[in-house]
Amino acid sequence: MSEKEGVMKEQMYGVVLWADDSDSKAVIWCEDHGNLAYYTAQEQGMHVGISLDAGDLIQFDLREDRDVRRARNPKRVDAGYAPSLAQSLGATASKTTTHTGTVVPFPDVSRPRRIPA
Repeated sequence: MSEKEGVMKEQMYGVVLWADDSDSKAVIWCEDHGNLAYYTAQEQGMHVGISLDAGDLIQFDLREDRDVRRARNPKRVDAGYAPSLAQSLGATASKTTTHTGTVVPFPDVSRPRRIPA
């Protein structure tokens, strides 16, 4: 992890919870169970050629700037890795009424299946 001008950067795995291919945007659940990360291809100045779908396992550069986490340079590790994760998180959140609620484990990424580029 490096720090420069108050911005923290590190590599992270995450699962895409929501993606809009037409706008090249995505919301990502991070392996550290911290705040969600947001990806917008326009912020990088060019389209990086990757189309993300809900459930995809990706590796990306995480940039924490103030109170927003941004995903940069996403690389798909496994397409459709956790297609029902968003639904599972939503179901768990709706059942949880206290701050000691259920923790939904991050899908195991110790041996991700690589897909051809």
